[in-house]
Amino acid sequence: MGKMGIFYASAGGNTTAIAEAIAEKFEIDEEDMIFMEEDFDDIDQFEEYDVLFIGSSTWGQGDPHFEWVDPLLELDEETPDLDGKKVAFFGAGDSDKHGEHFCSALGKLYNTFTKCGAVPVGFMPKEEYSYEFSLAEIDGKLCGLCVDNHNEEDKTPKRIEQWLDIVEKAL
Repeated sequence: MGKMGIFYASAGGNTTAIAEAIAEKFEIDEEDMIFMEEDFDDIDQFEEYDVLFIGSSTWGQGDPHFEWVDPLLELDEETPDLDGKKVAFFGAGDSDKHGEHFCSALGKLYNTFTKCGAVPVGFMPKEEYSYEFSLAEIDGKLCGLCVDNHNEEDKTPKRIEQWLDIVEKAL
């Protein structure tokens, strides 16, 4: 599977909880869990890993967490070579209050990382979700794990487990 790194930003703790579940499942060391606010230095860190787990909650009009703004701009401007690196996306949203942008941050992250050559893994069936629109929906599936602990917290453990199994099979 190669070296794995988790890069995530979280305000309410939902995305952090997913990052911790990923670390436990794949036995990822704490130093390879990059909390964007405290541990991220520059986009060269992405090149250290063969598998990237990229996490963010969704804000405003479907934007990634503010800690992703500068790294995404750098990725767009510099377009590093991430060819062959597998990338799996995860995050949190609110399908009721923000159903028109549910987990759209994942779709924006997807667009940036795949433009750099990363290979996405971990698509989830959208049928068990209820939302109006999402940039995370690509070719009829969600491009990663979306959790909604505001409205469907009871579904979160099953969704995390299902997604981790999907990702594991893809690696």
